Amino acid sequence: MKLGIVGLPNVGKSTLFNAITKAGALVANYPFATIDPNVGLVNVPDKRLDVLAEMSKSKKIVPATVEFYDIAGLVKGASKGEGLGNKFLSNIRETDAIVEVLRCFEDPNVTHVDGSVDPLRDIETINLELILSDLELVDKVLEKREKIARSDKSARAEVDLLKRIKEVLEEGKSARVLDLKDEEVKMLRAYQLLSSKPIIYVCNVNEEDAASEGEGNAYVDKVREFAKEEGAEVSVVSAKIEEEISQIDNDEEINEFLEMMGLSESGTDKVIRDSYRTLNQISFLTTGEMETRAWTIQKGTKAVDAAGKIHSDISRGFIKAEIVSYENLVDQGSIHKAQENGLLRMEGKDYIMQDGDVVNFKFNV
Repeated sequence: MKLGIVGLPNVGKSTLFNAITKAGALVANYPFATIDPNVGLVNVPDKRLDVLAEMSKSKKIVPATVEFYDIAGLVKGASKGEGLGNKFLSNIRETDAIVEVLRCFEDPNVTHVDGSVDPLRDIETINLELILSDLELVDKVLEKREKIARSDKSARAEVDLLKRIKEVLEEGKSARVLDLKDEEVKMLRAYQLLSSKPIIYVCNVNEEDAASEGEGNAYVDKVREFAKEEGAEVSVVSAKIEEEISQIDNDEEINEFLEMMGLSESGTDKVIRDSYRTLNQISFLTTGEMETRAWTIQKGTKAVDAAGKIHSDISRGFIKAEIVSYENLVDQGSIHKAQENGLLRMEGKDYIMQDGDVVNFKFNV
């Protein structure tokens, strides 16, 4: 899963990226401090792994991971080459979803590129540049496909879809507001439309507002209201707090710090959880003496396809999947007990995997 962290210059984007990944990206109070995207690989927090590893006496734990890309700050006119222009936009095309950081705090010592704090204006600036870039692309593709459709009927469905998208873009709306069928989504995948990518809005607030989830912060309220229209997730974090957490190596000390700040979890955990929900991702688990591991799959994935995440041979030679839910396994205390009490199920190729399924795939090649 690849997530692109974007935002206008000086909204706390690189500070948040540093905190999430501990990657040490350059943080500076001037535009375009980030030119090439910094990339950080982050472990997905999952306490279930620790429990299973202890149960199985595993030698190692392998969590699922997320790639975060810290992409250069965007300005008005990027679609026409302003600022870092097309470089910024091409970097976004490589990601699965957009994490848009919005400044929702006042600080006279931190320059805002537009002179004042207004997260809705920032959203409009970024979304408009993505829309304009998509519109230019759709116009070019549509011209070519219309010519092909005159002699090839199979291209007409794509032409009709592109026309629908063009109408939405011309209204100043993102392509993601369209309710597309599965086959239409597949049709568009090759074009990597920027405004069709799922988005998570991250409100960067001061330390005081972090504990209350931004309640009473007028900027956050406006973002939440706007996000409802798109069905988008909103995460409220304090980049400064996340930066402090990133300096602590001990989990116990991190928990003590979070408690002192009135937080139940870190902002990083929130963003990752919201990203999973936005992209309809879940995790199935495997455990044994060698390792306990989490595997990320799309919600609705069949058992035979989930097996392929581990190795193509397992999918090709799939016989059955031995499955017990994490909750049932922990309740029973061991696979053996779960089997004795009829909680270890045998599932076939078409079984739809559930979050927290603990699996042992049987295969023959």
